[in-house]
Amino acid sequence: MATIIEATTPMERLGKTRDAVRMLVYGANTNNMWHDLFTSLPQFLRPDDVLVFNNSRTIPARLRLQGGGEVRLSRHVSEQVWDVLIMEDESAVVGKMLTFVGSLTATLLGEGSERPLKRLKFHASALEVVNYLYKYGEVIRYEYVKEPWPLADYQTVYGTMPGSVEMASAGRAFTWRLLASLRAHGVSFATITLHAGLSYYEDDRWPQPSLHPELFTVTKENAAIINKAKAAGGRIIAVGTTVVRTLETVAHRGRVCAGAGETTLHVQHPEQFTVIDGLLTGFHEREASHMQLLEAFIGDRGVRAVYDEAVAHNYHWHEFGDMNLLLKDR
Repeated sequence: MATIIEATTPMERLGKTRDAVRMLVYGANTNNMWHDLFTSLPQFLRPDDVLVFNNSRTIPARLRLQGGGEVRLSRHVSEQVWDVLIMEDESAVVGKMLTFVGSLTATLLGEGSERPLKRLKFHASALEVVNYLYKYGEVIRYEYVKEPWPLADYQTVYGTMPGSVEMASAGRAFTWRLLASLRAHGVSFATITLHAGLSYYEDDRWPQPSLHPELFTVTKENAAIINKAKAAGGRIIAVGTTVVRTLETVAHRGRVCAGAGETTLHVQHPEQFTVIDGLLTGFHEREASHMQLLEAFIGDRGVRAVYDEAVAHNYHWHEFGDMNLLLKDR
């Protein structure tokens, strides 16, 4: 794969609006591509389409240890227990006590849902841990982002439910102005909640979705919006792979059912798509499980064509980067 351009700075830090990023649109049925700005999204959607958003908010999930080192939260397991990534100290033994900056302490219980995650029990209530995070925690960021941008830069404008340790980044480029434009165009909205865990374990290690549970909720009201639109012939456009995994987890015979729980759905095959007609996403590393989902949706050749086109036209990668709209009409 040719050299990619990594987005390192939020658009608003460059004096622009979030929705000023570029957008590459791919029609899978015809193999057509269009280059445009994200602000042109309404032109590619129909009045009977439904955009489904993940309304999870990002929490400051990077914690500093006294004496150096850090811990990254990955998943809230129970009241005081989290699966975490202990940076540079994976040999930590069961029973070891960790002390964080600000005097919060925790005990290592053992292995997490998959290696290299560990399971940690905090010596504080869930509310006390949350308060600690917002006082001492930092945003998780990777090596391509050099500046410590504030937590607000890692939120979607519509996020209301704190819980993701990394931003559900497919929705970051939306602004209230663009959402109003989509409404005026006749596009409907629905939401799910999926609290995203870590997407990368460092050292070229990536989560396996089947071993990486993530908490989700789909309400009756939002399931009804989606099912009504599908029955009327409308298209369901997922804003991000977290939405795809959630909807296909709760789907039964092509209908979305209300529910809550954990999903370990690993989308790898075309027949696993029973709800989704389109996907709005960013550009990500080839090694990520995200790519397997894209290949299942538009095929290996489609993904290669889209990514080759994006590289050739200098699209920007990652959470602050450009957008990719993939459409498959029924």
